[in-house]
Amino acid sequence: MCVRCHDITDTPIIVAEIHSASGPGFNVYCCPTCARYYFIHHERQPGWPGNEDGTP
Repeated sequence: MCVRCHDITDTPIIVAEIHSASGPGFNVYCCPTCARYYFIHHERQPGWPGNEDGTP
């Protein structure tokens, strides 16, 4: 389920990894449409959904 729009997606993308000192962490997912709102840091790779170059 997308953390931003709450839609169920068949192509989830991990946008964050939550670490916990007291137990297991978890991943935060979004849909490809909302991915552009999360990939604004230096980890952003060419060809990832939401890039300005328009690649999927």
